[in-house]
Amino acid sequence: QLQLVESGGGLVQPGGSLRLSCAASGFTLDYYVIGWFRQAPGKEREGVSCISISGGSTDYADSVKGRFTISRDNAKNTVYLQMNSLKPEDTAIYYCAAEFGGYCPISNYRNLEVWGQGTLVTISS
Repeated sequence: QLQLVESGGGLVQPGGSLRLSCAASGFTLDYYVIGWFRQAPGKEREGVSCISISGGSTDYADSVKGRFTISRDNAKNTVYLQMNSLKPEDTAIYYCAAEFGGYCPISNYRNLEVWGQGTLVTISS
């Protein structure tokens, strides 16, 4: 069974940092593009970041550029999202997703074949 499991969410104060992890089980991430998405209460899901299969190409939403960094460690079968200078508007459930042989930027999130269950990030004082 192909699974992605996110972890690392939590409650932090504005200006703080979190590192989210997206670990794969049942398959290897080596040939998958990975995207991070988030959904805030009452809002639509939005793309946050993605990383290409090689790791050589990344993309970020304008709202997180300069604050978030995506990386992958294929040896650990894990993708990370380092989030710094967090703001209350970053509060959301964060999901990772994978597409076999896909590209970053991700043109259509409906092509993503495997989704995690999400991890909650709350930014509040």
